[in-house]
Amino acid sequence: MSEARLESGVPTTAGWFVVNARDARWLHNDMRAVCRFGGEGEAHFDDLGIALYWLEPGQPMSLYHHEAGQEDFLVLRGECILIIEGNERAIKAWDFVHCPPRTPHAIIAAGSEPALVLAVGARKEKGSARYPIEAAAVLRNAGVPDATTSPMDVYARFGEAHPGSAPDIF
Repeated sequence: MSEARLESGVPTTAGWFVVNARDARWLHNDMRAVCRFGGEGEAHFDDLGIALYWLEPGQPMSLYHHEAGQEDFLVLRGECILIIEGNERAIKAWDFVHCPPRTPHAIIAAGSEPALVLAVGARKEKGSARYPIEAAAVLRNAGVPDATTSPMDVYARFGEAHPGSAPDIF
């Protein structure tokens, strides 16, 4: 296997690569800043999703959801609230969260400082994400409020993601 070609920190051909998170593509909106390391086209990661999430206090990493594959999270910096199966739990830097397949969850930055979370997820079944209604998630701006509101409508509130530089954390 040869080395992948990178364009603006994103692999555009299949192969191995090294990219510094400061130089990778970050996408920003009112919800979060996210750096997804999977490539595009033939360089797309088929089996694994891996990303860094920079969250301002009170902002969710995603909406409360579950997927067909397992998902795992490592809080690298800051404090967060984990909502998992309807229960809230405080988590902090160096806490690791394991979500077996179909475990509903959301992570929200807490405290007075931003949080940095590493997320890794198995790609088992495209389109498998489901967004159950969960009152604790709705209260924290991280949930679908009712059966008539689509997750895409809720995500749209945060605005369209636009490319930008890495957060000033490195």
